[in-house]
Amino acid sequence: MSTVDERAGRAGRAEPREVADGYRAGRTLPVRVELVRQLKRRRTLVMGAMLFALPFVLMIAFAVGGEPEGRTGQVSLMDSATASGANFAAVTLFASAGFLLVVPVALFCGDTVASEASWSSLRYLLAAPVPRARLLLSKLTVALGLSLAAIVLLPLVALAVGTAAYGWGPLELPTGGTLATGTATGRLALTVAYVFVSQLVTAALAFWLSTKTDAPLGAVGGAVGLTIIGSVLDEVTALGDWRSFLPAHWQYAWLDAVRPELDLTRMIQGASLSVTYALVLFALAFRGFARKDVVS
Repeated sequence: MSTVDERAGRAGRAEPREVADGYRAGRTLPVRVELVRQLKRRRTLVMGAMLFALPFVLMIAFAVGGEPEGRTGQVSLMDSATASGANFAAVTLFASAGFLLVVPVALFCGDTVASEASWSSLRYLLAAPVPRARLLLSKLTVALGLSLAAIVLLPLVALAVGTAAYGWGPLELPTGGTLATGTATGRLALTVAYVFVSQLVTAALAFWLSTKTDAPLGAVGGAVGLTIIGSVLDEVTALGDWRSFLPAHWQYAWLDAVRPELDLTRMIQGASLSVTYALVLFALAFRGFARKDVVS
C-alpha cells in the first residue's frame, strides 16, 4: 500500500524542469539583437528612404507649382506652407498623418511576427528556447521603436528642408498671428508625440493580426484597411455622437496645437481612447499567442 501511495504522491507533484546551465529566460532574444535584425531588412530601408524623400518631393512641388493657394474665402495651414521651416514641417505632418504614416506603423507592427511564421522560423525561435511572452515583448518594443522613428523622421527632415528652402522663422497660424520659433518647436514636438499615440491603435491592431496569421501582407493590409474604414465611418454624420468612439475622429486633434492658445482637451480625449484600444488589443495578442499551437 505504501508503494501505491508513493506513486500517487509523485504523480500529484509536478516533475522539476531541467534547465541548462547559464540559461536565463530574460536574456533570450535581446531587444538590440531584434533591432539589428529589423534594421537590416529591406522593407525598413525602403520605408525610411520614402519618408526621408517626401519633404524634398513637396518642396519641388511647391517650387514648380508656385505658392500654395487655399479655397476662396478660406485660410488653411496649407496656405502658409512656404512661410518658414516650421510651417513646412506642420504642413508635411498635416498631409501625411491621415494615411501615409499609417503604412509604416502597420508595416513594422504587422510584419514582425507573421514574417517569422511565413519563413518557418518562428518555431525555431521558440525552441531556442525563447519564452513566448519574451519573444512578443522584444518584437513589440522594436516595432514601436521603429514606428516612432518613422513618425519623428518625417517632420524632422521636413523642418530641415523647409528651413533651408524658406528660412528659419516663426510659425504663421491659419487663424492669424504667429508663434515664436521656440514655442513653435515645442508645439511641433507635442504634435509628433500626439500623432504617435494616435497611431497606437493601428499598431496594436496590426500586431494582434500578426499573431493570428502566417501572412504578413494579411496583417499589414488588415490593419490599414480597418483604419481606413474607421476614417470613412467618421465621415458619416448620421452616426452622431457615436463617432467619438472612433480613433479616427480624433486623428487631427493635434491641430489645436497650432493655435494661439494651446488647448489640450481634444488631444487628451483622443490619446485616452487610443491608449485604451491599444492596451486591449495588445493584451489579446499576448493572450492568444500564449495558447497558440505554433507549427510554422
